[in-house]
Amino acid sequence: MDQGYIRSGDREMDRDTLNARVAKAAGGFRELGVGPDDAVCLLLRNDFAFFEASMGATMAGAYAVPINWHGTAEEVGYILDDCDARALVIHADLLPGVASAVPEGCAVLVVPTPVEVMEAYRIAAEEALVPADRTDWNAWLESRSPMTSEPLTTRGNMIYTSGTTGNPKGVRREPVTAEQLEKQYQTFTHVFGVSVDPSIRTVVTGPMYHSAPNAYGLFAARCCGLVVLQPRFDAEELLALIEKERLTHIHMVPTMFVRLLKLPEDVRNRYDLSSLRFVVHAAAPCPPDVKRRMIEWWGPVINEYYGGTETGAVFFHTSEEALRKPGTVGRPVPGAEVRVVDDNKQPLGPNEIGEIYMRANSWPDFTYNKNPEKRAEAGLDHLITCGDVGYLDDEGFLFLCDRKKDMVISGGVNIYPAEIEAVLIGMPGIKDCAVFGIPDEEFGESLSAHVELAESSITESDVRSYVAGHLARFKVPKEIVFARDLPREDSGKIFKRKLRAPYWEEAGRQI
Repeated sequence: MDQGYIRSGDREMDRDTLNARVAKAAGGFRELGVGPDDAVCLLLRNDFAFFEASMGATMAGAYAVPINWHGTAEEVGYILDDCDARALVIHADLLPGVASAVPEGCAVLVVPTPVEVMEAYRIAAEEALVPADRTDWNAWLESRSPMTSEPLTTRGNMIYTSGTTGNPKGVRREPVTAEQLEKQYQTFTHVFGVSVDPSIRTVVTGPMYHSAPNAYGLFAARCCGLVVLQPRFDAEELLALIEKERLTHIHMVPTMFVRLLKLPEDVRNRYDLSSLRFVVHAAAPCPPDVKRRMIEWWGPVINEYYGGTETGAVFFHTSEEALRKPGTVGRPVPGAEVRVVDDNKQPLGPNEIGEIYMRANSWPDFTYNKNPEKRAEAGLDHLITCGDVGYLDDEGFLFLCDRKKDMVISGGVNIYPAEIEAVLIGMPGIKDCAVFGIPDEEFGESLSAHVELAESSITESDVRSYVAGHLARFKVPKEIVFARDLPREDSGKIFKRKLRAPYWEEAGRQI
C-alpha cells in the first residue's frame, strides 16, 4: 500500500520510519533481557513513542502493558510489581510522581515530553526534559541494533482492568495464532470500519492506555493512510481537525458527543465535516437522544459496538439500526457467542432480563495475571461476563438494563466503587460508606459517596482531599452526602440499591 503517516502537532513520522524504530525497540528490549511472557510497561500520553514501545514489545514476543498515567505512585507501583515489569517507558514529566514506585531491576527509559503534549496539559519546559541521570528513549533507541528475526510468539497488549476487590487485574491472553489474527482483522474491519486502505484518514482522540483506543490506534497505524494523534480531546479542535485533515474515520466515546453538542450552533456549523465516512463509539452508555442528535448533525455515519477488555467487541449496530431500536447496543458480530442467563445460569429467552455472557471468536483465551480464580468466577463454559444485565429482543438486538456488579463507567473510564470505599473506610472519622454511579449528562455516570460519620467535623473538602491523596483524581466522588445512618440489609451490609435507585428513577432509567 501507499506510505502511511502518523502526525502529532507539527511532527510527522512515516510508516517506514516507524517500522524501523519498532525493530530497534524490539532489539533493545531483547538486549535488556525482555522475552516471551515478560512485560514492558508504558506510562505515556498519545505519542510516537507509544507506538514504538508497544509494537516493539510485541515484536520481541513480550506483553506491552499500558498504564493509566493519571494513577498515583501507589497505583502505578502495584501494576509494575504485578506484571513483573522488565522495562518502563515513560514521559519525562510523569517520572517524578512515580519514580519511587519503580521496582528494582526494571529499566526506565524516559521519553522527552513533546511540545503538543506540554501545551495540552500545561507542562513546564523543564519538566519535559529527560534528567541527565536517566536514559533518554530516543538516544537509546538510535543506538540499538534492530531485531531481524521473527518473534517466537505474538502477544497482544496486557490491559489492566479494575476489579471489585479494589486491585486491577491484568488481562493476560495466550499468544495469537495466524487464524486468530485473520479473525481479528475481520472483526476490526467490521466494528472500526478500518482496513488496509491508504484513503482512510483517522484521529486517535482517546488515551491509548484504555483498551478500545489502544486497539484502534495500533490497528490504524498499521493500515491507514493517516493517523492523527490528538493529545487531549477538545470538541472544537476535533471539528477543525476533521476539516483540515479531511478525516474519514473516528473512534469516540459518548462523552465526546455530549461536549460536541454543547458547542454553540454557529461553532458547530462552522466546519466542513463532509469527509466523514465511519464514526464508531463504545465504552459507555449513550443516551438515545444524544445518538439521534449526532446522527442528525453528522449523518448516518455513526456506529456503535459493545464488549469488554476481556471479550473484545461482541455487538455492533449502525445509525439506521440505532434510530429503529433506540437504546440498543447492537446485534452479535459474525462468529460471536452470546448467552443471557438467570441466577442459576440457565439460558433465558427473548425479552427476558438476565446476566450477559459473551465472547468474540477472534480473541485467544485469557487469564487474569496471577489471579486465575477470578477468571474462573467470570466464566460460564468458555464465555465471559462483564457483569452487565440485559435482554435480547426478538430480532437479537441487545439492550442493557443494569450492572450486576457495581462498576461505574464515567466518560468511558471504568471505575470500581469498592476501591474508593476501601480508601474511605481508612479515613479517620468515617464509620462507613457506600460509593456508586449516578446519572451524569456529560459523562454518562459520575460518582456519589454516601458517608456515615463517626465525628461531625469532617467536611466534603476533607473527604475529597483524602481520596485524592490515595487514588487518581477521576476516582474522587463528584457528590458527597453525609448520613447519620445508612440503610442496611439484615446481614448488616449496606443496601446500596436503596441509595442508588432514586437517582436513576428521577432520570427515567431502569435499574
